Amino acid sequence: MFLGIGQMAATILILYISKLNKIIHFPDFDKSIPVKLFPLPLIYVGNHISGLSSTSKLSLPMFTVLRKFTIPLTLLLEIIILGKRYPLSIIISVFAIVLGAFIAAGSDLSFNLEGYTFVLLNDIFTAANGVYTKQKMDPKELGKYGVLFYNACFMVVPTVIISFSTGDFQQATHFQHWTNFLFVFQFLLSCLLGFLLMYSTVLCSHYNSALTTTVVGAIKNISIAYIGMLIGGDYIFSVLNFIGLNICMAGGLRYSFLTLRENGKSAQSGDEENALLESKF
Repeated sequence: MFLGIGQMAATILILYISKLNKIIHFPDFDKSIPVKLFPLPLIYVGNHISGLSSTSKLSLPMFTVLRKFTIPLTLLLEIIILGKRYPLSIIISVFAIVLGAFIAAGSDLSFNLEGYTFVLLNDIFTAANGVYTKQKMDPKELGKYGVLFYNACFMVVPTVIISFSTGDFQQATHFQHWTNFLFVFQFLLSCLLGFLLMYSTVLCSHYNSALTTTVVGAIKNISIAYIGMLIGGDYIFSVLNFIGLNICMAGGLRYSFLTLRENGKSAQSGDEENALLESKF
């Protein structure tokens, strides 16, 4: 949580300095900004609280499975909120990822009601955050930089309060290595990398969709599992887990192929329309 505060502070500082130097542009603050940003700050708080509460309640395999429900929830919310329509092939590839995750964790299906509740709430908040961020990035609204900057501004104080209430802030401030140059350098670097991660996530959603961003995150996690099989030596092989990972990866790659093909068709169609318009003149 304390690291999250540092990442928000880095986001505010970097974006504000960039705006002053006219490197980027986003709207100046006025009374309409909170209305334009709503409900992102509330979703962000819910995401943090449910995320912290869920990680300690479930085993890692089951947590990984239930977090995959963010993908179909994002698909559903994009249809409801953004009015998007997806072909059946995309929907099948999305559910293949979830099915693969279930198979991968087939050996650990322990039930914990409190843990399930928190992680599913976390899925809902994560999906809603991605979809509403996509909606608010409209240039007529806040734009991608405005969403990043004002969300960080509105959330830094509630995050500090939550950090105080959980005791995380006190533990961090009493940490004995704050005088260690190497530790401080690594902490500041992690704050900068946190900003870059948030920016790259927003950028991916801006140019693609919230669903694509979520699927890319899932593929990244599966790729890490594959790397763990070869490097590190802590991967415990089981047939179910290996089959599930392969189904997840196949679904993710299929989704990527279909999305790239669709984007290619859209770009080609746009070029043909422009060429037709130019020929008329």
